Amino acid sequence: MTATITIEALAIPDALDRAEGGDEFRRAVEIRNTIVEHSLGLPVMAVDAHEMLVGMQDQAWFHKHRYVARRNGEIVGQATMEWDATVPTNVTWLGGGVLPDHRNRGVGTALFDHMEALAHTSGRSVIQRGAIHANLLGGERLGSPTGFGSVPTDDPGVRFLRKRGYTLEQVYRISVLDLPVGPEILAAHRDAAEVKAGSVYRVHTWTGPAPEQWLDDIALLSMRMATDAPSAGMEIDEEVWDAVRIRAQEARAAKAGRTHFMAVVEHLPTGQLVAFNGVLVPDNHQRPVQQGPTLVLKEHRGHRLGMLVKVANIQQLAEHNPESSLIITDNAEENRPMLDVNEAVGFRAIGYEGAWKKTI
Repeated sequence: MTATITIEALAIPDALDRAEGGDEFRRAVEIRNTIVEHSLGLPVMAVDAHEMLVGMQDQAWFHKHRYVARRNGEIVGQATMEWDATVPTNVTWLGGGVLPDHRNRGVGTALFDHMEALAHTSGRSVIQRGAIHANLLGGERLGSPTGFGSVPTDDPGVRFLRKRGYTLEQVYRISVLDLPVGPEILAAHRDAAEVKAGSVYRVHTWTGPAPEQWLDDIALLSMRMATDAPSAGMEIDEEVWDAVRIRAQEARAAKAGRTHFMAVVEHLPTGQLVAFNGVLVPDNHQRPVQQGPTLVLKEHRGHRLGMLVKVANIQQLAEHNPESSLIITDNAEENRPMLDVNEAVGFRAIGYEGAWKKTI
């Protein structure tokens, strides 16, 4: 008997409980988490359905859509489609996949056929996605064109994407930091960084909403994340950030049950913030802390400001949230300055994510 495969748009419910579409939304998040854990071998990147719902409900800055794949009526796959709502763009970001036990049955092909067709009819000809791949040892590897990092050619996701015409553009390292880090280790790194930075830079930290005086500078740093961070052959739109968007981001995090912890560096001669590091701390302190943006403006690099903001924020986290046991982050393999900082502090690699692109 031939199986029936259908792809359906998933309604974004008003709430998870007692709302139409709530059960389907939860199921899509469960599938997402199962797929990621299967690829990574660890549950540390699982997301909460409420957090995901809050993010999907906010459509001000990105258009976001979610779809599910059914096989004989059962939801066995899910996908997301996003594109920038603030600037004209040629890029669609595509996520999602199929449960491991339901692969090689045509579901993934049907799902991607549908999503790529939607991108094509919308006039956006570039599809990009990040995909976590099994950390297989040995065997053939597909190297990143940057010359840094690789993914296993035998990984099912790698085979699937290459068959569909996607090209690997970049490899990200997924790393975790076990907490707590010895206070003496953090103090030594901070002291050395402050000596290198000299007297023209000063660190500031806070939790929750940013001080009003720094909003424009935080917006500029957020905007520069798109242009200053390594992106290899991926097409990255220059994002529009301002004080309104910063406040909206803070409000969204709070609604999702997370608190921003921020560390910044001020350049005293100009009074401008030139580096920042953010982490998102869940209200459930047993869950991993998610690393947010880390950036040093290009014109201020070479002074160990990256180490300075990283360590200052870990120290702040230890002071205000000592129950936290893990920070998770990802970095482009060619971003050696940031990886050097992470490795020195104690981050260890647990997996890799490929950045893939297809032009249709």
